[in-house]
Amino acid sequence: MGTRELGLPERVPATDGLPERVTIWEVGPRDGLQNEKSTVPVTVKLEFLDRLAAAGLTTLEATSFVHPKWVPQLADAEELLAGLNRRDGVRYPVLVPNERGLDRALAAGVSHIAVFGSATETFAKRNLNSSLDDQFAMFEPVVTRARAEGLDVRGYLSMCFGDPWEGPVSPEQVVRVGKRLLELGCSQLSLGDTIGVATAGQVERLVDTFTAQGIGVDALAVHFHDTYGQALTNTLAALRRGVSTVDSSAGGLGGCPYAESATGNLATEDLVWFLDGLGIEHGADLDALVSASAWMAERLGRPSPSRVVRALAG
Repeated sequence: MGTRELGLPERVPATDGLPERVTIWEVGPRDGLQNEKSTVPVTVKLEFLDRLAAAGLTTLEATSFVHPKWVPQLADAEELLAGLNRRDGVRYPVLVPNERGLDRALAAGVSHIAVFGSATETFAKRNLNSSLDDQFAMFEPVVTRARAEGLDVRGYLSMCFGDPWEGPVSPEQVVRVGKRLLELGCSQLSLGDTIGVATAGQVERLVDTFTAQGIGVDALAVHFHDTYGQALTNTLAALRRGVSTVDSSAGGLGGCPYAESATGNLATEDLVWFLDGLGIEHGADLDALVSASAWMAERLGRPSPSRVVRALAG
């Protein structure tokens, strides 16, 4: 008899100090697939999105309007959004790098975008061809126009805990950059452990530094990579500080095409198993989610990185 037939994981009452419910921000269709060496057919992407929505996920980051030269895997953004079966109650945000990307997103009828910045000088140069401070000149017209058009805007912040060229990143620097994104008009800031080097102590310290500057945890999300196997430990540290939005990628897909040491994202299935064990509500159906991720792994021709998918899909 399998673990699911046995009623595992056992749901226990949520521990005091943890959120009653967590919003899972699914990034697999965008952050996951952008790192693939070969292009995934748009029909497969569309079915993947529909399977994830059917599994109960309500925020699915669908694609990106980055120039196809830089991310050719997502060059089909317009075609994908035109063919998308939008389910009631599900958000389909897209990543937008600049005003040209915003033009394309508006033409495609999106209602929720995200911009992406860097907490370090070197990554800003390598990823955005900008300095740490000058990146805001690129963000400002995008965020201002998007908000004027009634769009919600999320801000991603990369290299919040460690940078492969600069080493440790001070929480004060991260807060300084993050505050500027929020002041521009971003409604939420996703704190990214881009190369997966964060530890629980760093996570607690960073969230505390934000709250000490008057930024509430409701404005924060976390985005962990599992390079050193710390993603769930770091998630628990964030939850204990009151953060209730967690980014994850179905099947553990993803990385960062501009940071070679970045490995896969926190797998959504691993996160759901973890939250179930804590008694925290999330709205996802684990079995349907495992099925969707196993289906995509088959299309990609390799086993899923997710431990839970490997354990349950076989």
